Amino acid sequence: MPPAKKIWMNGKFVNWKDAKIHVLTHAFNYGTAIFEGIRCYDTPRGPAIFRLKDHLHRMQDGIKSYEFEYGLSIERMSATIKKLVKINKLRSCYIRPICYVATVGVGLNTIGAPYGFAVTAFPFGKYYGDKSEKGITTMVSSWRRIKATILSPHVKASANYMNSVLAKKEAVEEGFDEAIMLSDEGHVSEATGENLFIVKDGALYTPPLHDAVLAGITRDSLMKVAKDLGIPVFEESLLRDQLYTADEVFLCGTAAEITPVTQVDHRKITKGVGPVTKKLKDTFFNIVNGKDERYLSWLEYVGK
Repeated sequence: MPPAKKIWMNGKFVNWKDAKIHVLTHAFNYGTAIFEGIRCYDTPRGPAIFRLKDHLHRMQDGIKSYEFEYGLSIERMSATIKKLVKINKLRSCYIRPICYVATVGVGLNTIGAPYGFAVTAFPFGKYYGDKSEKGITTMVSSWRRIKATILSPHVKASANYMNSVLAKKEAVEEGFDEAIMLSDEGHVSEATGENLFIVKDGALYTPPLHDAVLAGITRDSLMKVAKDLGIPVFEESLLRDQLYTADEVFLCGTAAEITPVTQVDHRKITKGVGPVTKKLKDTFFNIVNGKDERYLSWLEYVGK
């Protein structure tokens, strides 16, 4: 059985098995695609998509930044995504919209090229499985995070993720769950698909965007929530040793949600979920599950 019944592709809802591209499609050969990762949660009022329009606005910015000739209508795509979730009868799911260069053939030029757009929505559990609750181990990768003079770290482009794939593979082969990458200047940047926070003396610290950091939607949400909880938040460059001496470390992202880090480079950080991480994690899940009235504006209900 396929994970879901339908995929939206280039204006039509098609069967899962029929959503295909040619093997010589430009995006498949050269990584010329921009995508998003979005979650839908099962709430008492029905399925609700977390910060849907914010995700689509970030995608729109990426399309503009990389000069994709595709006009993304936020309102139309929001409606399409909600309809896809309903068609697939999903209560909670992961949603992946992707815009790609659809030229079939060999050659790098994209001027005048056709573009495609597809959206998938399918059931998706915890990114790290049971370790999402207990905590994961990490290592600082030998691979540095891409910098803005090469590819924009602020765009979720498919090509960018070869950088993450190499770091992830290195970490797993070394016996760790995840890799943390440094910027070219040696500052802490992010993990392979997640933003990073440390806790020190009750305050929250996260690397700034100019340290090759993706402007994560979950990252932004947690910074706002922390301030509302009275937790001091600082956006500043971090050095590697600050990971080792942190009271707590956690990763965050749409797929990973909030995942505690118990170890960095064989140095124990915590034995499980630290108190600040737990407070943020509990609050976050109340929000996405529609149990916190203060943040209901972050939820887009799918409806009947």
